[in-house]
Amino acid sequence: MRIVLVGPPGAGKGTQATRLAEKLRIPHISTGDLFRANISRQTELGKLAKSYMDAGDLVPDEVTIAMAKDRMEQPDAEGGFLLDGFPRNVSQAEALDELLKTEGIKLDAVLDLEAPEDEVVKRIAGRRVCRKDSAHVFHVSYSPPKQEGVCDLCGGELYQRDDDSEETVRTRLEVYHTKTEPIIDYYRAQGLVVTISAMGPVDEVTGRALEALKSSQ
Repeated sequence: MRIVLVGPPGAGKGTQATRLAEKLRIPHISTGDLFRANISRQTELGKLAKSYMDAGDLVPDEVTIAMAKDRMEQPDAEGGFLLDGFPRNVSQAEALDELLKTEGIKLDAVLDLEAPEDEVVKRIAGRRVCRKDSAHVFHVSYSPPKQEGVCDLCGGELYQRDDDSEETVRTRLEVYHTKTEPIIDYYRAQGLVVTISAMGPVDEVTGRALEALKSSQ
């Protein structure tokens, strides 16, 4: 299957993308991973992307699209892929359509993870990360540490990252509503959108997504 995964920050896209890609045996292609891979390998695209990032500018659509095209042409993506974080706007969605058309293939589904805005803010703003080991993550409501402000695993100080503050989260949501959400209508016009609730246990959401994708075929 060839799938695009969309949803607001905090909807659990990263978690679900990893799980769904494993279940469906297709590669998970995320924008963040594309940037990191190209920059670490010092590809021409990576160098170009880094030049924009170092200057504090957004990486232009054409660079992101070129990276995605290169990744989708790898042998492991011949049987399908799951795109996470791309396309991020309607112009990227249109470019993706053109790319796939030249290859004689098309998307099978656009999976839209839906979550109430207040819940999204609560999920992200409640995260606390360990200063000693950033892999140790807690949540003030869902998985609180035994001692407030102290990591259960190593005793490090727990803190809220700047980009997890409620103000920043609401700004990110506004960007999502303005820039990314319109692609849902774009793909809905093509009959590709499958919307599911991102609420509930991770396993339940994964099962819900797999069932919805199966029904869409």
